Amino acid sequence: MNLSQPLPSAPSLVAETDESRRQTALAARRQAFRALHERGCFVIPNPWDVGSARYLQHLGFPALATTSAGFAFSQGLADSGDAAVVSRDRNLAYIADIAAAVDLPVSADFMSGYGKKPEDVAESVTRCVATGVAGLSIEDATGDPSSPLYDLPLAAERVRAARQAIDQSGKDVLLTARAECYHVGYPDPFRESVRRLQAYVAAGADVLFAPGPQAPAEIESLVAAVAPRPLNLLVVRDIGLGVNEIAALGVRRISVGGALALAAWTGFMRAAQTLKSEGSFAGLANLVPYPEINSLFAQER
Repeated sequence: MNLSQPLPSAPSLVAETDESRRQTALAARRQAFRALHERGCFVIPNPWDVGSARYLQHLGFPALATTSAGFAFSQGLADSGDAAVVSRDRNLAYIADIAAAVDLPVSADFMSGYGKKPEDVAESVTRCVATGVAGLSIEDATGDPSSPLYDLPLAAERVRAARQAIDQSGKDVLLTARAECYHVGYPDPFRESVRRLQAYVAAGADVLFAPGPQAPAEIESLVAAVAPRPLNLLVVRDIGLGVNEIAALGVRRISVGGALALAAWTGFMRAAQTLKSEGSFAGLANLVPYPEINSLFAQER
């Protein structure tokens, strides 16, 4: 050992140890997240802030996903595909907050990747991976009503660019590719979703997602179209199917998007409206007791 070389200071050693532990924990979460997609079916709920994330972890869910809609509403913003409404930096900060708040794998709703060109998507994905996520999703919606979906060759290149950025990061982050055909009102959303999802499989997507279908036959056909890759199903209302019934169709992952945030907003809005219009506190009946919530957040993680 060169005695003239200064030894690292104690604070720097602590910082290195803390970062090493963090990376080990993130690697374990990513491995666990990938394992969840290998068999069975699981629900991945969508918190809109740190408090809702910690409560969902408390309930025992195995993984969480962010929600662009829920987060936008919490900031007093509309849910929009326009990156100027919820900027990339703002979304990345939210994603990082959720990933740091829990000990679970977190998948990021990363909208359309914050870039039209594949190289721009790749740069954005690199930054998203650095937040500590175990997964992220990229949509093929343009945000332009006159041409709501990227042409398929470009859409597939954007997925491929995201795949390459993840691979170059050296992190085992799952890539979900979303076909937004149902959401944008495409004339034949099922057929076009199949065409697009299969192209995204070829481009390197780990998980496939076409938000919109609710009929069992359609869901089952989408599962078959992308097999053996796992399919994510979005459920934002009661569609008459429970988790076990959806699992029986072959779905591997169920998300709820902004639905839990809407449930919270529904309770808040109805109570506030009753207070204003009727001068009644009836909307405050049957609340979850303050000590129950307070004690949850008082517990050390």
